[in-house]
Amino acid sequence: MKNYNLGFLTDEQIFSHVKETVEKYRYHINLAEFNKNLIDPIKLTFDAKVYNQTIQQTIEAECIRQIDKTNTNHIGYFHQNIFKLAGNGWEVPKNGADGGFDVTNHEKHIFCEIKNKHNTMNSASSQKTYIKMQSKILEDDKAMCYLVEAIAAKSQDIPWATKVDGKNFKHDRIHRISMDKFYEIVFGAKNAFYKLCSALPQILDDVIAEGKIEPSTNTVFDELNAISSDILKSLYLLSFKTYEGFKDL
Repeated sequence: MKNYNLGFLTDEQIFSHVKETVEKYRYHINLAEFNKNLIDPIKLTFDAKVYNQTIQQTIEAECIRQIDKTNTNHIGYFHQNIFKLAGNGWEVPKNGADGGFDVTNHEKHIFCEIKNKHNTMNSASSQKTYIKMQSKILEDDKAMCYLVEAIAAKSQDIPWATKVDGKNFKHDRIHRISMDKFYEIVFGAKNAFYKLCSALPQILDDVIAEGKIEPSTNTVFDELNAISSDILKSLYLLSFKTYEGFKDL
């Protein structure tokens, strides 16, 4: 195994963690998965016409979007679960356990929520998270709570100023922190996150070279063709087959 020179994790640890993430990646999509949340054929019709695409091109773009959304969730797994490798009291509780926090360290009284981007939380989600952190600092007078942002607007570790029920709140023990600053807290190295990002392309090359990446498969078109040779008609029947008039298409 190559030497990745991270210093804060062993080569074996980071290789295995990257490999687990790669193995979670999504390579396949079928019609049932494509329509899991009910496809909007009207939007797809608009997209095809406005962007001067064939309906096949528009469906392919939607398939890629859905697969990408799943894989984005797996990157969340990568960001969160790396901290269970740190030792020294750092834990990644199972969903819903330990107050619903993503990363905890009871020895250091640290409780964290991890988000991929700084702007992914809507107002309701933001309020819910802040109230959860308020409850924690009331319960534990040594607690420090962090909203950890993998892709923050800038490198920072600042009190989180937000609104709850229309009122402004800010507390010295509830912070917004960028991933680089959080890595420094967890791993004790100022440039730990930079070193990981620098090594990641090589680690991925090594993981991919070792294992067999599954060939992508997409059966959506074949299954739509089985409904009707007119793909657009198949899309409408997929969503509106019980609506008045559509049974006569």
